[in-house]
Amino acid sequence: MASPNDVAVGKLFRLEIDTPQKAALSADVESFTAPGTEGSFQILHNHAPFLSTIDVGEVKVVDQFGNESVYATSGGFVEVSRNRVTFLAETLEKKEEIDVKRANASKERAQSRLEKREPGTDFARAHAALARALNRLRVSGK
Repeated sequence: MASPNDVAVGKLFRLEIDTPQKAALSADVESFTAPGTEGSFQILHNHAPFLSTIDVGEVKVVDQFGNESVYATSGGFVEVSRNRVTFLAETLEKKEEIDVKRANASKERAQSRLEKREPGTDFARAHAALARALNRLRVSGK
């Protein structure tokens, strides 16, 4: 793990992560990695301007001291411009804060809806719920 003295001055950029519920993160960081809908990507200092949609998946942030934080997201949008990254996330849950019991219950509900194939079931919604639950379980490591 890097110490504050190991960080090269000027190699950081500003990261702002907002969800509909709250401003989730505002910090100077070394890197940001996200699951773009066209593939995962990583942002570092002086990245070219960039705009992407985000898919269900894992987000990683390395702070100015080299500490990595991992999150589960259900999607959103990222804009990169002038050493500033803005991530508007549909949801964002820190790995350590994921409610595994709730994620398992969501997974089981979605699987049940897909297996029963009852008339009136919104299968796209059930598939999306299953993907979110499986992602939360994967990110949590449980």
